[in-house]
Amino acid sequence: MVLLLTAGTTGAAPAAQGAAAPPSRSVTTVVPAAPGSATPLSGYAVQSTAKVADTAESVSSPGYPATGWYPAGPRSTVLAALLAAGVHPDPFHSTQQELIPAADFSVPWWYRSDFTVADTTARTHLDFSGVISAADVFVNGHRIATASSVAGAYTRHEFDVTALIRPGTNTVAFRIQPNNPRKHLTMGWLDWLQPPPDENMGIVRDVTVRRAGPIALRDAHVVSALAMPSMATADLTVKARLRNDSDATVTTTLSGTVGQGRGQGRGRGREADAAFARSVTLAPHETTTVAFSPAEHPALRLKSPRVWWPAHMGAQPVYELHLTATVPGTVASTGTRTRTPSDTARQTFGIRDVRAPLNADGARQYEINGRPLLVKGAGWSPDEFLRWDPTYTEDRLKYALDLGLNTLRLEGHIEPDEFFDLADRYGILTLPGWECCTKWEGEFNRDGAGERWSAADHATARASMAAEAARLRNHPGVISFLIGSDAAPTGEIERGYLDALEAADWNAPVIPAAADTASPITGRSGMKMTGPYDWVPPGYWYDKREGGASGFNSETSAGPDIPTLDTLRRMMTPAELETLWKDPGAVQYHRSPSATFDTLELYDAALTARYGAPASLQDYVRKAQLAQYENVRAQFEAYARNAKDPSDPSTGVIYWMFNSGWTSLHWQLVDRFLDQGGAYFGAKKANELLHVQYGYDDHSVTVVNNRPAPASGLTARVTLFAPDGTQKYDRTVTGLSVAGGGASSTALTLPESVPGLPTTYLARLLLTDAAGREVSRNVYWLSTEADVLDHERGDWFHTPTTSYADLRGLDSMARTAVTATASTTEDAASGTSTTTVTLRRAGTGGTPALLTDVHMVRASGEPVLPVRWNDNQVSLWPGESATLTATYRTADLRGSAPRLRISGWNTPTVTVPAA
Repeated sequence: MVLLLTAGTTGAAPAAQGAAAPPSRSVTTVVPAAPGSATPLSGYAVQSTAKVADTAESVSSPGYPATGWYPAGPRSTVLAALLAAGVHPDPFHSTQQELIPAADFSVPWWYRSDFTVADTTARTHLDFSGVISAADVFVNGHRIATASSVAGAYTRHEFDVTALIRPGTNTVAFRIQPNNPRKHLTMGWLDWLQPPPDENMGIVRDVTVRRAGPIALRDAHVVSALAMPSMATADLTVKARLRNDSDATVTTTLSGTVGQGRGQGRGRGREADAAFARSVTLAPHETTTVAFSPAEHPALRLKSPRVWWPAHMGAQPVYELHLTATVPGTVASTGTRTRTPSDTARQTFGIRDVRAPLNADGARQYEINGRPLLVKGAGWSPDEFLRWDPTYTEDRLKYALDLGLNTLRLEGHIEPDEFFDLADRYGILTLPGWECCTKWEGEFNRDGAGERWSAADHATARASMAAEAARLRNHPGVISFLIGSDAAPTGEIERGYLDALEAADWNAPVIPAAADTASPITGRSGMKMTGPYDWVPPGYWYDKREGGASGFNSETSAGPDIPTLDTLRRMMTPAELETLWKDPGAVQYHRSPSATFDTLELYDAALTARYGAPASLQDYVRKAQLAQYENVRAQFEAYARNAKDPSDPSTGVIYWMFNSGWTSLHWQLVDRFLDQGGAYFGAKKANELLHVQYGYDDHSVTVVNNRPAPASGLTARVTLFAPDGTQKYDRTVTGLSVAGGGASSTALTLPESVPGLPTTYLARLLLTDAAGREVSRNVYWLSTEADVLDHERGDWFHTPTTSYADLRGLDSMARTAVTATASTTEDAASGTSTTTVTLRRAGTGGTPALLTDVHMVRASGEPVLPVRWNDNQVSLWPGESATLTATYRTADLRGSAPRLRISGWNTPTVTVPAA
């Protein structure tokens, strides 16, 4: 019996990324008998079919020795298992990934796992998704499905294997077919990174053994309707599917509660749970959908509901649904018949209202609970080998919050349930969708590499949409699904997607594509995908054309993001590092497999023209951090400033990308090892909640207020300096007010020319509140010679620059000392430490210390990562000081006393104790 399952379940967290499974050649999972239990398989033994001569019946039978097989975790690609077993060298270093023979993955691989069952009276189902690319499935020597039916990374499958289960040890085996994302509806990598030789073949989500009585409970979910605009009430409709798996007619009672999630009752007192129940009679093997509405159960109309908000806009409360299906049990001594649980379900959900209409200019404008929202996001990447590590994921999500981002876009590679649970908890919005240019767009994107679809592909795509819609629908942070990326689907494909979404009670906007196009049914996308993807100057972002700050730009950045020197030395050989700074035309393996992006020529030409030719690797990295800081800052600042414009406003920007799945030289605000450079701190500065900024286009000084409440009594001061610190201009404006919710107010406009201002100069912007406290500080390095763009010769990935701003005067800045005093406190309960450091511009002379960076390091000099700073890469004038705090896991010190490495554009590198 084969059933497509659409209700989501959450399994136990798997082993940490890169950690090998237990060394034994077989993995056994204990499956309890309790009805309603769902037990993920704890791991596998894997081996190439080229090395297994035994029959499938033998391999999939209990007791098969699996001698010489490799251990794999519960979610693992083939290559991830081999890497954990030490079969291949680190593929993230140098070009070592090229040493892994792709031919090893051109044949199917076996995945084999044992589980024990003590009681066979309950029914047993095998439930899974995440097979890449397809699999023949066997249980106890019997094939229960073929690769033609178990195909696609996102399709969900359930098999009733009750008749095959025996007391004691049972075996499930998958014969995984090779993957090719151009031929299969799975996952690919395009131009993000060098694709793994196994193309991610394997099982990357939990395979779960479910136990139940005669009645199975599936597809449990809540459809919420928040009263707008008052938000005074919310109507909840509870739905579930009941299935009679027995040969007899059964009367079941479905009962449930809806209430606040655990830990959500503080502050206003915990509300009473809403309870409901109904008896349903099902004929043998009948399936029916049961719904509980507020009309029948008034408790499902919540008064003053706890509404879910994105971070910085409100709280993130969740509710929980609990359902139990019971059946008649034994007769008690009193003569009454008891009731026995047959199956259970639990689902968390949030209550919120998401809309995304097109504005007057045709741009997608998101509204959360009635409030317009400027989407400030970035593209999310999983690990290249799809290894799931909950701690590493949470660290990155905390970084996203630290940067002031509110949204992450997942183009394909749609992460497991736990990812969306974490995003909901932290108030991070997500934009999942299908992947561009592979098989997913093979039928309608002729510029892509994907093959055309067969009838079976249409069925797989519809099943994939149904499964993902059911899995994601109750996550309040999921605010859309993009059914296309670089192109919009045909009417037939779109109809299949929309039908699946409607059947799943999808309650968020459906976007036809991330590009500026339209689909036959949904219409215009309201998004643009005009780039750039390679270097452009900071001033590019302010012009309302191409990728500049207007409308909704679904993926864009100035391309390369050179990581810190610490990371570069971990990912490249000394010879490769020499080439990195000396040869702009060299093919860079750690940039992209695409010929469009495989060198750093555009980037390096700009770096040399604007900052001067690099004199060493250290100088190259030093200049790169300065360049990336100013460019990333400008991108986010331009979109923030233009968000409330009456004509052609900016409504959203997705930085391409937030992180990389491997050790990369481009498209990342944070690198593989979670180190932070100029790109990171440029974004963090731009996205301050209350922020003062400079406009490259019109020389305006603007205050942007991303706090919900208005701000008043502000003072803005702007001072221009020569590189040696000589003051050339100074102006203060008092009594400034700015509304909240992303509003902006122009404080002043700098004059077109300032007497005595050198070609390269510095601008210091200070914003203080009514009490005189500094609330925002922003320092720019500028030139009287502007970058000049040739828009007529622009293409899809960049706009040429015909002349460059001259920032070479920064090299004339005198070396200046920065002193530091630091102390560290440890919180044993949370396992974290906090280091507080006060930096002061010391010594004589008037030259400021530009972009002073502080790195938390161990005694060995290695950085302590991850770490979250309240501020970093600060610029200090003589007599000025700044107090910074860093929070990190104490264990990441690895027994070392904390130390601080202080460096900067014109600051000698020193290391000081921080204990």
